[in-house]
Amino acid sequence: MSTGDALNWQVEEACLNAWPSPRHVLVHGYLLRAAGGPSKRINSCNPMRGAGDPEAAIPACEAIYATLGQRPIFRVPDIAAQMREGLERRGYRAIGETRTLYRPFDGLQVTEDAEVTVAETPSTDWLALRDAVSGHDPATARAFRTVTGAIALPCAYASVSVPGGLGAIAFGVRDGGLLVIESVAVPAPLRGRGLARRAVTALMGWGAATGARGVCLQVEAGNSPAIALYARLGFARELYRYHYRVRDEASPAPGAY
Repeated sequence: MSTGDALNWQVEEACLNAWPSPRHVLVHGYLLRAAGGPSKRINSCNPMRGAGDPEAAIPACEAIYATLGQRPIFRVPDIAAQMREGLERRGYRAIGETRTLYRPFDGLQVTEDAEVTVAETPSTDWLALRDAVSGHDPATARAFRTVTGAIALPCAYASVSVPGGLGAIAFGVRDGGLLVIESVAVPAPLRGRGLARRAVTALMGWGAATGARGVCLQVEAGNSPAIALYARLGFARELYRYHYRVRDEASPAPGAY
C-alpha cells in the first residue's frame, strides 16, 4: 500500500469513528451501519480497508436492511470503487457527492481567542444552535445525540460567542495523530463574518495541543462557501470523494452527508 493509500484509509477510518453508529454489523468485509434517523452516514454500508469483491456483501446487506425495515444505502468512496459496477447493475443511482479534505499541522499557528470556548461536552446552547441550524427536526436532533453519545475517542466542542448567544459551533474528534472536524454550523444571518473560521481554528489548536499532526473533514461537493473557507484555513489537499447509492428517487437531505 502506498503512502497516499495509507493516509486515505487512515482518514476514512477516523471519519467513521468520528460519526459512529451504535448499531452495525460486519458483512463480508463491509460495515453495515443502521442507527435510524436521517443521516446516511450512520445508515449505509461502507467498505472497510482491504474489502474485496462486493458481490456477496450487496445482497446480504439488502437482506439485513429489509429485516430492519430500512432502505438499503451504500456509501461508495473513490478509494473503494469496486462497489460501483455491482450497484449499477442492480439499479442503484448515485447521489450526494462529498469531498474529503486534509491539511497537515506544519506551520499551524493559533492565537488565543477570548470569545471562543472549547469544552469536552456540548453545552445546552451549543445543542440548541445545532438543532436550530438543522431546522428543529426531532429525528435529526435524536440522530445527532445518538452519534455524539457513541463517540469513544477524545472529543472537543467549540463555540463562538456573539452578542445575544452563540454565533458558530463545531466539534472535533482526535483519532491518534489525526483530528476530524465535524458539524460546523453558523446561523444564516451571521454567515460571512468569519465565525466558522474561528471555531475550526480553535479545534485545530486543541487537536495540535493534544497530539494530532494533521486534520481532515468531509464537505458536500456543492457547498462552495464552506469549501472556500476550508481553503483559507489551509485545507489544500483533496484526498478522495464519496457518494451514496440508492434505488429510489429521493434526493439527499441538506446536511445529511
